Amino acid sequence: MNAGEKQYDYIIAGGGTAGCVLAGRLTEDPSVRVLLLEAGRSDRHPFIHVPAGFAKLTSSKYDWGFSSVPQEHCNGRVIPLAQGKVIGGGGSINAQVFTRGAREDYDEWSLKYGCAGWSFEEIQKYFLRSEDNERLSAPHHGVGGPLAVSDPVNPHPLSKAFVQAGQEFGLPFNGDFNGANQFGVGLYQTTTKNARRCSAAVGYLAPARKRGNLTVRTNVTVSRVLLDGKRATGIELLTDHGVESFRASREVLIAAGAFGSPKILQLSGIGNPEDLKNANVPVEHSLPGVGRNLHDHCDLDVIYELNQYQSLDRLNLVRPATAAAGLEYAALRRGPLASTVVEAGAFSFGHANESIPDLQFHFLPAAGVEAGVAAVRPGYGCTLNSYSLRPESRGSVKIRSNDPTDMPLIDPNFLATEFDLESSIEGLRQSREIMAQSSIARHIKAEHLAGGMSVETKDDYVKFVRAYGRTSYHPVGTCAMGVGDDAVVSPDLKVVGIEGLRVVDSSVMPRIVSSNTQAPTVMIAEKAADLIRAEA
Repeated sequence: MNAGEKQYDYIIAGGGTAGCVLAGRLTEDPSVRVLLLEAGRSDRHPFIHVPAGFAKLTSSKYDWGFSSVPQEHCNGRVIPLAQGKVIGGGGSINAQVFTRGAREDYDEWSLKYGCAGWSFEEIQKYFLRSEDNERLSAPHHGVGGPLAVSDPVNPHPLSKAFVQAGQEFGLPFNGDFNGANQFGVGLYQTTTKNARRCSAAVGYLAPARKRGNLTVRTNVTVSRVLLDGKRATGIELLTDHGVESFRASREVLIAAGAFGSPKILQLSGIGNPEDLKNANVPVEHSLPGVGRNLHDHCDLDVIYELNQYQSLDRLNLVRPATAAAGLEYAALRRGPLASTVVEAGAFSFGHANESIPDLQFHFLPAAGVEAGVAAVRPGYGCTLNSYSLRPESRGSVKIRSNDPTDMPLIDPNFLATEFDLESSIEGLRQSREIMAQSSIARHIKAEHLAGGMSVETKDDYVKFVRAYGRTSYHPVGTCAMGVGDDAVVSPDLKVVGIEGLRVVDSSVMPRIVSSNTQAPTVMIAEKAADLIRAEA
């Protein structure tokens, strides 16, 4: 099939993690014609594929450049919200941490939100099918799947010291955060293979691009879903050549993420009538939940200055160190560039009445790695961040106008509840206590809290959390799955009241999982592929 043809069986709007999985799975049937549309660029840049390169990508041409509206509960701050604008989406620019959450997360989807078929027992097979783990296997892991998962090739000494400090704090050592229990401290497994990133673009899409039944278009803007009454029939695009339309004989699949998917629905006249009216978009189908239920993990960072020149952030500035690291990586696939930078972490309890961990930590043997996070002298910094895993606060995504090129109005509504504030404070408190343990404290010269704040009293903690809380890059929920009045998609991911239209990405999560969100998004897309093929 050539790129000029205008009709396909399936059109996928969004070439991020979920879109790549869908394209990979659906084109396994040679009789099916698939069009994959991506607003961003290809994933060819070497920084994408070198694990440590993620530090250069969270504020770059591969990022959408989203930001929040002023945050009411965070001192009116406008918070940057990095999201991947590239083939592979967030999976092409993230730190590659591989965590899946707790089984209780998925059981709650099924029991509390009415998402039949999404209990952990029912979806675990999709985690296993997707995974190719270099060390672990059944019953908790898969081998031979498209998504490669591996251990750090040469963990930094500071990361090892953090794991020891976590044990001194009282956390048990955990060699598998995706096993029987999340609780504890250890080194993260990552979506890497042979010291190279394995995004969904690498694992799923790259093999599929060799098939003649897949067409991939990059640098295009989806302007709306084409509707014939209550049925989706195709997609309209804005391209360098003007407006183009493509028809889908079977289904349109929206996979543009928690910010992009509700935007596309709203531009198509599907959403809350009030939101559509404010943006001057005619109402085609009233669906009040579109763009609601936005939530994210609210991240807090503590930076530490080290006694010695030993951390990975020396690569940001010191050219001899960078050159040496490049040679080591090219020759041996080892050294600083083989590190994902986020090497170690932990899951802990912030509230005594919780049955599963409700705090997560990421340790970085570097400082100033991510855009907007403070740094110290290059080579002399490390970072520990924390967040509450199951926030109560809910926000929204709304289109600003009927112009598809306008950025949406994004309100994560961080820290809107007392529970979220208290949880964030407890995560920060535990971070500081872990870093005070002897195994890591012996490396530390000074603690650097953002703004030079002195944080001792409860009031100090409140002020710090509201002044410096930020995104963890885990937005979900804006096209929530369920059976209630606010549900946007049914448990089979079909948009309620519209035929031939599904949403497949992190936006369908009715509630966020207790972990990073890439692996769960892969799982969602794997299950979606089965649901779609069952009806073909």
